[in-house]
Amino acid sequence: MKINQWHTEIDTVTQLFVDNFQSLTESELNWKPKADVWSVAQNINHLMVINATYYPVIQKIRAGNYALPWHGHVGWLVRWFGGVILKSVGPDRNRKMKTFPIWEPSKSDLSGSILHEFKGHQEDLKQLMNSCADLIAANTVICSPANRSIVYTLETAFDIMVAHEQRHLQQAIEINQARLI
Repeated sequence: MKINQWHTEIDTVTQLFVDNFQSLTESELNWKPKADVWSVAQNINHLMVINATYYPVIQKIRAGNYALPWHGHVGWLVRWFGGVILKSVGPDRNRKMKTFPIWEPSKSDLSGSILHEFKGHQEDLKQLMNSCADLIAANTVICSPANRSIVYTLETAFDIMVAHEQRHLQQAIEINQARLI
């Protein structure tokens, strides 16, 4: 199962966030080159916001009251959606993407403790993955928390989360480099 691989990738990206941004002040973490570009802190906040939207989905599955739309039972469609989303959120940032409104980061300045909060969030995410081993093994299908029309397996959801974190690490590094110019 991929859980150990995900844990390794999460630990790596977490450490890279810390290594790259721990010396920044609160104002440096919140610096933006222009209004429509996210700060380093907003990139981190966005990851915590998006990952947390999967928790209620898993709670509903565990409670036995999670209902998939009809197309969530069509294997090729589940695989297609999963592949498309996974490819779109990877670390290759050749194409800019707009996020769903529920996943927008905070518009206000964020606390200088955002890295500490992120580290705790990452540990919680790894525990969630551990607790879902049975659901992953059962090829559980879920809807995207942002759009019920988008369906993929829970395993793919975790792949998406990990790849998405790598994408936003790269974005945050680019923002910080722009700040230094």
